[in-house]
Amino acid sequence: MEENQFIDKLYSSHQNAQRIPSPSAVCNWLDGLLMVLFPELANLRYNSRRELEQHYRQLKFELFTLLETMEDLLPAPAEELENSFLDQLPVVHQLLHTDAEALLRGDPAAVSKTEVIRTYPGFKATAVYRLAHEFHRLGVPLIPRILTEHVHSITGIDIHPGARIGESFCMDHGTGIVIGETVEIGNDVKLYQGVTLGALSVAKEMAKTKRHPTIEDRVVIYAGATILGGDTVIGHDSVIGGSVWLTKSVPPHSRIYYDGYVRQKVEV
Repeated sequence: MEENQFIDKLYSSHQNAQRIPSPSAVCNWLDGLLMVLFPELANLRYNSRRELEQHYRQLKFELFTLLETMEDLLPAPAEELENSFLDQLPVVHQLLHTDAEALLRGDPAAVSKTEVIRTYPGFKATAVYRLAHEFHRLGVPLIPRILTEHVHSITGIDIHPGARIGESFCMDHGTGIVIGETVEIGNDVKLYQGVTLGALSVAKEMAKTKRHPTIEDRVVIYAGATILGGDTVIGHDSVIGGSVWLTKSVPPHSRIYYDGYVRQKVEV
């Protein structure tokens, strides 16, 4: 193909492409929102309530602009989705405080809640996931994945925005954690680095089915454990040891570990 033909082809693809917001615009909006939600992340201190309110309303307008850019792809008018998202923001904000408190309780090295919010990758990934999940729940395309892939690149933690995660969620260290689209996680769950909550190999036509495990309340999963399958349920108050591989359910109060790195044992 000659150069001019190739350029014509590229130009045509740009002209015919769907109108979508740029990833940089979405991520800049995210950073601004997190700084309003958490003073620990802010670059400035507001001198008055009015100043904060003005910044909040600017972020609201930016969100509307992002949504309006892709209005042909939305399940509802941009303004309706904007308002629905912002209506849930107080709930998300409260949930994130329970997550920060869980990290503070769960990590002996954590000195303060401020330190957790300001510096912990597990909190950062959870915060972005919870915001992305609200967009996903509303049926907004692309933006949820832009958000979670952005924080994935920063923290090494990969959470699909479709996952459902309860309150007081704690990811200690966090690097290498993978949480799939249909994962369901209860309250007061703690994951260590390298945990995978994934799917068994399934056909593409099963994409809309429950493919990933369910983790009930107060479960602890140690580093490097892999739990797979939509029918796999980890019963409440269980402990899953490091490097364990599970594709079957375990009852509540189980202790799953490797004995001599060969035999997997279950204690109930």
